[in-house]
Amino acid sequence: MSGLVTELSDYAEKLIRGRHATRAFRPEAVPEDTMRAVFSLAGAAPSNSNAQPWRVEVASGARRDRLAGALRAAHADERTSVDFPYSEDMYTPVHQERRAAFGAGLYGALGIGPDDHAARAAYDAESLGFYGAPHAAFLFVTGDGGPRLAADVGAYMQTLLLAMAAYGVDSCPQGLLSFYADTVRDELGVTEGKLLVGISFGYADESAPVNHVTTERAALEATTAFHVR
Repeated sequence: MSGLVTELSDYAEKLIRGRHATRAFRPEAVPEDTMRAVFSLAGAAPSNSNAQPWRVEVASGARRDRLAGALRAAHADERTSVDFPYSEDMYTPVHQERRAAFGAGLYGALGIGPDDHAARAAYDAESLGFYGAPHAAFLFVTGDGGPRLAADVGAYMQTLLLAMAAYGVDSCPQGLLSFYADTVRDELGVTEGKLLVGISFGYADESAPVNHVTTERAALEATTAFHVR
């Protein structure tokens, strides 16, 4: 039994630590049976009182292409529509330090200098094409759309990302996609819920330098306290 536990823990370690955001994809689609298996597995995610307050919309093919065009148009016209408020002020100084370190690695891999704001803005706009991924999933919070229900959808998102990784599917959660919630609703005919996040997914282009950016995680002691007495 101990050998099996070790094998399972090793697999879990590899799966969780090996999952990372992919920002350049190959064009080939994920097979439909694989997609159904992934999203079915993600449905096992926990939620308060088993309410399962998520609604997921997956765009592929021609619908995905039309949506990408609509998102870019909304971005160019500055037609943002955000269901969950966003502000730079929500980050503490330590959060900002971590974000800055990540940004330096990401834009450095892209060959974009720290003061090249135009190139950074252009890359953000390009990302609304899902980094070339053939699929995009949009996670909506149903019910009153409040923070407690959003936390449940966050648990679903992590389960989904790990399910994708287990099936060899690469992914990238994109907060920017949620800045155009009304555009997503209009293009996909969504009538229920608040848009929390979009996830681009498919198969990574391993030749792209941006897919080899590594990110550090805070030390356990910086985020977790163990109370024993």
